[in-house]
Amino acid sequence: MMLATIAYLAMTTAEPDRYVGWGTLSLLNAGLAQAKNRSGLAWWLVSLLLGPIATLLLVLLSPAPRLPVVP
Repeated sequence: MMLATIAYLAMTTAEPDRYVGWGTLSLLNAGLAQAKNRSGLAWWLVSLLLGPIATLLLVLLSPAPRLPVVP
């Protein structure tokens, strides 16, 4: 909850350009998550709150195992 409060305060006192940067970073994180077999939507939402911290977490996490395809 504390991180969400800090992120909210950072976003409400920021210039409009930061919204664009934060949103772009969240979209990049969603793509990175999908490349690592993780939920793009979930990581997009996490990235909206955590920003660069979510990027660091995604980079440090190993890829999720692929589920076997059943014919």
